[in-house]
Formats: sequence, C-alpha cells, structure tokens
Amino acid sequence: MGRLSRRAFAVAAVATLSGFATAGDAGAVPDRPRAAREMRGMWLATVSHRDWPSRMGLTAARQRAELLAHLDTAVRLRLNTVIFQVRPSADALWPSPYEPWSQYLTGVQGKDPGWDPLGTAVKEAHARGLELHAWFNPYRIADHADPAKLVASHPARRHPDWVVPYGGKLYYNPGLPQVRAFVQTAMLDAVRRYKIDAVHWDDFFYPYPVAGQSFDDDAAYAAHGSGFSNRAAWRRHNIDRLVLEMAAAVKKVRPAARFGISPFGVWRNAATDPLGSATRAGAQTYDDLHADTRKWVREHWIDYICPQLYWNIGFAAADYARLLPWWAKVAQGTGVQLYVGEGLYKAGDPAQSAAWQDPAELSRHLTLARDYAQVRGHAFFSAKEVGVDRVGAMARVVADHYGQPAQPPR
Repeated sequence: MGRLSRRAFAVAAVATLSGFATAGDAGAVPDRPRAAREMRGMWLATVSHRDWPSRMGLTAARQRAELLAHLDTAVRLRLNTVIFQVRPSADALWPSPYEPWSQYLTGVQGKDPGWDPLGTAVKEAHARGLELHAWFNPYRIADHADPAKLVASHPARRHPDWVVPYGGKLYYNPGLPQVRAFVQTAMLDAVRRYKIDAVHWDDFFYPYPVAGQSFDDDAAYAAHGSGFSNRAAWRRHNIDRLVLEMAAAVKKVRPAARFGISPFGVWRNAATDPLGSATRAGAQTYDDLHADTRKWVREHWIDYICPQLYWNIGFAAADYARLLPWWAKVAQGTGVQLYVGEGLYKAGDPAQSAAWQDPAELSRHLTLARDYAQVRGHAFFSAKEVGVDRVGAMARVVADHYGQPAQPPR
C-alpha cells in the first residue's frame, strides 16, 4: 500500500490473538469508568492487498468471506467502526460510472468482480452493529509512472493534462479546478449510493517529498496561482478548497454522514512555528503536504480528525505523550471530535524499537488518552494486525480498556 511506503518515509523522517489478558494480570490497567460512546476503529486497507483481499485471483465468494471475517473480528474485539478503503488509487470498489473497478479485486483494472464490495460492507457492517466509514484517496492514481498501464477508459488517460508523474508514481494535479471537481464527483457517487456513516480521507494530499524531484505543477500555477504570495500558499489553498467543498457536498448528499480526515501526526514542529508541537519531525503536513490540518479543526471544517500518532511514548523526535496533548488543545472548543490513530502494525515488528516489543505499549497510549476529554476514541492500523496480533498488543488493549462494548460517538 502507498501508506506503507509513506509510513517507512515517516519513520525515517523523524530520525494469532492468543487470548486476552485479565485485569488481574501483572501490569494490567483496571477498566475505569469511561464515556458511554467512543470510537473503537480499525482501518481495512485494500491497496496492494495490504489487508484485503489477501491476494489476486480469489473468487467473489472467497473475497466476500474474507471481508466478512474482518468484520467479525472487529465485533469479537469489541470494536465499533471499520474504515474501509474503497477508492485506493483513482478506482472503485463499487460499480462507479466515473472510475474503473479496482485492480486489487481481480488483478485487472476495470474488470467487474461479480459483486459489490462496498455495498456488501455497508450492509454487513450495519447488521453487526458496526459503523462503516468509506475511505477514499483523492489524488493518487497509481503506484507506477506509466499511464499506458491504466485501463484505456481511465480518466487519467482521457485527460493526460490532469496527471503529474512524481517519485515513480502518478497523481492527479490538485492545482486544476477540473481535477478537484472530478475527484469529488467520483467520491460522492458512493456517498449517494450507500448509507455510509462517514467519508474518510488519510494523509495523501500533495505527495510526500521525494529527494531530488519536484512536483511539476508549473502550468497550473501559472494559470491559477495569481494573487498568492508563493506556490506553497497556493497549494494549501487548493487543498483547503477541496476540504471545504467536499464537506459541504457530503452534508448536502447525505446529511447524516460525517466527514473525517486522518493526517500525518505532525502539523508543524515548534521550531518552525510557535503554534506547532514539541517535535522534531522531518515531515510536516503544513509545509510538505500543503495540508493545513490544524486550521481544518480550528475552523470546524470537518467533523472529526484522527491524527496518525504512530510513535511510542518517549520517542524523542515525535513523542506520543507530547503530541496527544497538542492535538487535544487544537480540538478543544471546536466541536470537532478527536480520535487517535494508533500504530498497531509496529507492535512486535522486529524492525521496530524495544518499546514496540512490549505488548503494553498501546494500552499505555489509551490510558494516557483518558486524561484528555477531547479524545473520543482510537483507530488501529490495520485490520491484518488486529486479527493476527503478533505480540498480544491488541488483546492487551481489549482486556485493559474494552471490557464492555461501546457505541460510536454521536
């Protein structure tokens, strides 16, 4: 998944479920009273077969069975929300009239898989008492740089002027008004068709920087950038407009649905901006992705924010214990709900630090979060690790914090 390579970049930039533990186990945290409603979510990634489907070539029946198994795992672990990636790369996991069927279903972009994964996910999630948040990636086209590999009917082939090759991948150009309009139309088709509970975006806006390369939007800037002090300000304006327009459209098309974004966890370092966090991250969303995530919360443009705080407590460059209160302060008084993205994928990974070999690390995150009223829940990346649970970190979270089921926040 592109998110995987981005996670590897982020780390560099900043320097079988085996049974639940009981509250009586050594070091366990007693389940204290908590809010009646909280997000208990997991991401279900489809790009590059990250979580689902497990591989190419599966029958429709096998794909469906695997999808339902993930939903059943969420129920078993007392989660209440699944964030399902339905537009991983300018494609669709539903019968879209605007974009091709995703290649991750059949191995062939544009080929009908013989069933409706998003429609099934919404129906089956709701039947299990789960919320279904439809996760879209606005601008990513492909994890390769060859437009000829796209299906002939792909919008990127019909509109090559919309496309920017960068870092060995293809992206839509956020600086073009026609691109911004199209990607919203493509996403809103799913919002109209299905009773999704939320529209969800992650941290892909302008792409993460690639050393020695520049994102070629010269022509778009020349055509549309007048009146801005510099290109970075214009780029942030482009993303701001995308967020504002999509928020309004979601409310118009499906008033009950929420609109949430899960950005990279560092808006700006304090050394860059006194309003920033006490971090030393090499990536900053405001400067590198041109995404002013703090403003979206302070101005209440979105319904929820779920920053990816995928670092351990005590990590020098980006300490979870420092970022959590920073985001709580950002959300305070805004009405925007704050959920925390948790890096379960790191737990038990031998390539990670010693902190991530401790099954209690994530449980400590949730314990710490209880001290901040703005935190309304957590989401875990991602479904594969939720199910496998290499070192029992998820089991520890459930034992320490999810003793009883909980409804999602209103």
